[in-house]
Amino acid sequence: MAQPRILIVEDEADIAELLVYKLGREGFDVEVCPRGDTALERARHHPSPDLVLLDLMLPGLDGLELCRHLRREPATASIPIIMLTAKAEEVDRIVGLELGADDYIVKPFSPREVALRVKAVLRRTAGPERAADLIEVGELRLDVAGHRLFVCGEEVMLTATEFRLLERLMASPGRVLTRNTLLADAWGYSSDVDSRTVDTHVRRLRRKLAAEADRIETVIGVGYRLRG
Repeated sequence: MAQPRILIVEDEADIAELLVYKLGREGFDVEVCPRGDTALERARHHPSPDLVLLDLMLPGLDGLELCRHLRREPATASIPIIMLTAKAEEVDRIVGLELGADDYIVKPFSPREVALRVKAVLRRTAGPERAADLIEVGELRLDVAGHRLFVCGEEVMLTATEFRLLERLMASPGRVLTRNTLLADAWGYSSDVDSRTVDTHVRRLRRKLAAEADRIETVIGVGYRLRG
């Protein structure tokens, strides 16, 4: 089996070297790009990386712009992205999630934490064995096996995290799912991530669901449910 390919976009050589060492020890095929513009070109190549670890402050093209470009292009739209952010950049973290980042890690971080997050994102991207290959609720049609969503007959592009979140909601129509439950089921962990991560992804999902957006209902103080 081929090693998962990780593209690290980081211009601080000491941080990049630490990540390369740790992820390499964990069995990943790691490549480093110190500039945002060169990283964009690399991600467009075939084969594309299985995951991008993305710093925000970069020469050539900053991390937020790079994320925006990756999510706009069909060939790179589904590549999982984990952003590396400083503690003072809360606004940038929220913007990054709005742009489609799957997760974020706050600096300073431990290499072990990064490796665990990378594994968690790749696990949910691959997805476990599912009982159903097709889930339909209203005008939403989720092709689980093909990793495709159709809304009113039109295909809608989702990131890997958005897909997992919607799948979890559609698998339990009418049931209220707490933010912690969604973090645990769709993200793979719950205790160390701000619950606003769920809210941000739900907002993105609602925009993409268009006419079916109101099907995702907010239960104030608890979480979300999908109206059947």
